Amino acid sequence: MDTFLLTLLLVFASVLGARDQMLIAQLSDAFAQAKGRSSQLLFTGWFCAAASAAIMAYAGATIAELLPSRAAAMLVAFALGIAAFELAWPVRLKPLYEPTRSVGAAVAVLLAKQLGDAPRFIVFAFAAAAIHAPTALLGGALGGMAGITLGWWLGAAEMRKFPLYYLRLGLAACMIVAALFTGLNARFEVW
Repeated sequence: MDTFLLTLLLVFASVLGARDQMLIAQLSDAFAQAKGRSSQLLFTGWFCAAASAAIMAYAGATIAELLPSRAAAMLVAFALGIAAFELAWPVRLKPLYEPTRSVGAAVAVLLAKQLGDAPRFIVFAFAAAAIHAPTALLGGALGGMAGITLGWWLGAAEMRKFPLYYLRLGLAACMIVAALFTGLNARFEVW
């Protein structure tokens, strides 16, 4: 249960202002101008959030099974460090001039953005460290879906009003500390 709740909260917090959420928000604004917010876009975002969480949870659990416990803990530290780096990287999306209405294109772009972002590395790390990886998968999928829903509902214009970059920087600092403690514990077994 702890893995589920921690993954859910951390993924939701790290999705705020992320590339996938901002892309959904931009597309939502474009659809809203044309004919109202598209529920098809929301379901596409949900599918991509669940699929990317499943891929990363499977990868984390599979790799952790192959490694000794201290090496798996070091893998978790590296995943948290990569997530911190990605969180600190500024999100700059180009404005959409002619958004495509293709669901296949939206799925391809969203999955490509999500498979290398901080929330999915968090899912990877928790799945590698958890006794039951499906709890990390479920928490990561629900956290990602909640973030996508928020972006779809608010739209890009409303999302820009919030200081999301500073929230991401604060979360990145916390991830660096977590990565350092996890790495030190894996290396020296401090506690």
